[in-house]
Amino acid sequence: MRRLALAFAAVASLAPVPLHAQDTSALISPSPEGAAAYFISPRDGEVVAKTFTVRFGLANMGVAPAGVDFPNAGHHHLLINVGELPDLTLPVPADDNHVHFGLGQTEAEVTLPAGEHRLQLLLGNHLHIPHDPPVMSEVITVTVE
Repeated sequence: MRRLALAFAAVASLAPVPLHAQDTSALISPSPEGAAAYFISPRDGEVVAKTFTVRFGLANMGVAPAGVDFPNAGHHHLLINVGELPDLTLPVPADDNHVHFGLGQTEAEVTLPAGEHRLQLLLGNHLHIPHDPPVMSEVITVTVE
């Protein structure tokens, strides 16, 4: 039973922290000069199958799981069809449009319905809060067959 509780506590530490009612400015991590997130694949304008692999690129920073406070590191969030960026001083929301990769993943299989979709990467620190300045990719568009 204790092992289950410890496993739950470890997984819970990867979930977004509900800090919406607090001033989070002291929790925002700086990003180094030249830091950039980008898509390795797919490419902007690419036509993809219903399920496709998204590969995340990151320059001048490292990847670390959520909950691990390591300087100049963070983990990816994939924004899908997001019209307006979330508040960059708060943890990135967790829903179908804001997908968290808190284990430090650098690629994922994504399944989307047919049609055009907008994708963007946004790096978050150990608490899922974007860095200052934010490390994010350009928005790309893919068309699902």
